[in-house]
Amino acid sequence: MDSGTIYVRERGSLRRVSDIVLAQPEPVPSCRRANPLVLRKEHFIFTYNAEGSLRYTTKSLFDITLLFVADNIHHVDSLVGFPEQIGAKLFATAEENHVFLNVDISTKALQLFSDAYGKMVLGSLCLRNRFPLLHERMNEIKTFNSLKSLDLFGCRLGDDHEIFPHLISSSLACCLVYLGIGGNSLSDVGLQRLTAPIRMMKKGLDCLQFLDLSYNPISERAVRYLTCLPKLEKLDVSGTCLKLCSKLKTTMYDLLGLLCSEKPLDIFDHLRCKTEGWAEQVVNQWETNGLQMPKRRKIDESRTSALHFFGRHKFVRDVLNAAPFVCERYEEDMGGRLQFYKPAADSHISEKGTPTKTHQHRHNFTKRQRDTETCDSSHQQPTKRLCSSAFSEEDMDLLNSY
Repeated sequence: MDSGTIYVRERGSLRRVSDIVLAQPEPVPSCRRANPLVLRKEHFIFTYNAEGSLRYTTKSLFDITLLFVADNIHHVDSLVGFPEQIGAKLFATAEENHVFLNVDISTKALQLFSDAYGKMVLGSLCLRNRFPLLHERMNEIKTFNSLKSLDLFGCRLGDDHEIFPHLISSSLACCLVYLGIGGNSLSDVGLQRLTAPIRMMKKGLDCLQFLDLSYNPISERAVRYLTCLPKLEKLDVSGTCLKLCSKLKTTMYDLLGLLCSEKPLDIFDHLRCKTEGWAEQVVNQWETNGLQMPKRRKIDESRTSALHFFGRHKFVRDVLNAAPFVCERYEEDMGGRLQFYKPAADSHISEKGTPTKTHQHRHNFTKRQRDTETCDSSHQQPTKRLCSSAFSEEDMDLLNSY
């Protein structure tokens, strides 16, 4: 196997493959064990008989093959077309062998499974207050392209984070329904940058229905940036700079068609946020492995010591020991809760606290929006649309950066 030629049958044709190095087993004294195809200890099942004597049986050829493919998953070109049952067993075998902990091959391996099985690999991801995991496994997290729910509450995203382009990418546009980016110090500028490609190119977050922007320093100005979300039904802006008043209610309904909810909305309850899919245990392995890295801890200590030598010990200590953003009374703070929802189509706009002229404003806004879409579809004034005052020079720069 070391010096021979490797042939692969793919799509009904046989081809020769070069420059492939198969995964080598752990070194053992016997030279016969150097060949990865030689039966290893993992190929046997050890049990005890009724008399207490040790006995062993070999695993099936299918299980041995799964183990071999899992160890060399980074050499697999595609899993598209393989049955889901085979994919699930192969993923479980790779997980048991800690294949996804290897930074060199984990990204490619997860991309391989995500392209073939989509939401079955991971349909919901909760990274609430787990910002170290997000930053350490950013490349792997970007491979989950079929997420329906993503909670990034308290992950210190700020106004310009590298995950923003992934949130509005075409891979998530047709599946992401819930997005939680609360408690991330996201300002009006950050929300403008996040939605700029969507507002200008009309692509991204097409299916988003629930958005959590709570505990971010955003103002009423940021509401207009959300008009690019066509299916937005529920919005949480608790703990922001927005204050509940008749003007805010009118603005919310005129721009987004949302009404203020007197009762807490269940969709924004953290208890409903879970990580679900084949990769659920993989995410837990990443977090556990990150907590058990003495080398990384030594690096942090040496870095802290070096900065202490230059007189910055207190600053570094505060940064390293800073706790993630956690609202301790989030569930109890019922008075400060500010959530909006879209009423049913057959409901009457006469609820308590809703302005009486809101329906007429909404009708006029919808009419103007339809007129705008008609003009856009006719392609009679393309230059005027691109040079509209709604998009500033900063928006154009953001579009070019994407």
